Amino acid sequence: MQPRRQSPFISVDAIIEAEGGIVLIKRKNPPPGWAIPGGFVDYGETLEQAVSREMKEETGLDIRIIRQFHTYSDPHRDPRHHTISTIFIAAASGKPVAADDALEAGIFRRDNLPGEMAFDHRKVLEDYFNKKY
Repeated sequence: MQPRRQSPFISVDAIIEAEGGIVLIKRKNPPPGWAIPGGFVDYGETLEQAVSREMKEETGLDIRIIRQFHTYSDPHRDPRHHTISTIFIAAASGKPVAADDALEAGIFRRDNLPGEMAFDHRKVLEDYFNKKY
């Protein structure tokens, strides 16, 4: 009998540009810290559908996808398990409201990012602010 093949988890995140900054959420569940809102792709769902759904669930915002930014795949980026995440850049209007897996939601700029960030999201935001991709 062959061993069962393990596959990475697939997730999506969105850097939501709103009111002169970007939307971040403070996570309700481990790992702790502030994060770019996002979540796992459901079976039968496109990446675009998943990111729109996750943004509505976590921030209450309806987004307009601007473009796909980059995919991050380092097996150690998520301490829980190997997760591959495609990051989108999106726009929204209105104030984010924390819901679902989020304790808080806020709008931040490059110069006032929170100290404790989850996953590799500080690196993702550095790439975004430096227009790396």
